[in-house]
Amino acid sequence: MKEGTELISLLEKKEKLVAMLAPSFPIVYQYPSIIGKLKRLGFSAVVEVSAGAVKTNEALTKAIKENPDQRFITSPCASFVRFIRSRYPHLDKYLAYTVDSPMVATAKIVAEKYPGFRPVFIGPCNVKKLEASEDYKNLNILVLTFNEMSEVFSHFNINDDPTDQNSKFDIEAKETRLYPISGGLAQSSGARELLSEDQIQVVSGPKNCVQAIENFEKNTNVKLLDILFCDGGCINGSGISSPLSIEERRKKITDYWTQNP
Repeated sequence: MKEGTELISLLEKKEKLVAMLAPSFPIVYQYPSIIGKLKRLGFSAVVEVSAGAVKTNEALTKAIKENPDQRFITSPCASFVRFIRSRYPHLDKYLAYTVDSPMVATAKIVAEKYPGFRPVFIGPCNVKKLEASEDYKNLNILVLTFNEMSEVFSHFNINDDPTDQNSKFDIEAKETRLYPISGGLAQSSGARELLSEDQIQVVSGPKNCVQAIENFEKNTNVKLLDILFCDGGCINGSGISSPLSIEERRKKITDYWTQNP
């Protein structure tokens, strides 16, 4: 728990911090109480990473419009990007590198709105740590999984409080709250309005990813490969501990999306 220890140290020093909460958070935390817990812990602001996903979508649709003949493999999934780099380097050219992942896009929003504050991404994925430390070191993002964040709460004895029910995100976005579900990007980005159904392929899970890559190489009609490495999407990331099935996790996300305007 190296990152958790670092966060504990930063909190004890009263450093200026902004929490960036990944859109899969409803699987493990109650809304809106999680926002209050984070602020009582010492975060100055709590930002919904779905706000960064809006920027991701805007960049992707712009790329598709400006390059109608180009083929794209979506790049928000750090695990899949590294999978391509190591196993299929010849396909690296198709990764949409001009499109920031929601984490990166949110960190840029934080840098603009909260200059001098360190962004702390809290999410379901351990590989996001590599994305932050290797690909975007300049943004100085500290990445913790939900599991690690729960240990930090325990360290400071931060428990639920009824007053947390009045808490609100400092920056939020509803339209991209489905991002952690397989196909969330394709559904929320407007890509389906620019491309036909047979030009879009949505895939999740390691085995399916391999098949999708092979199909992408052979079937040049596929213009957009919307792919997440974990089964079912980010809702099944390694940094989540939950007894819920994939279907139950998906329902947590869709319920949060529909019930909170």
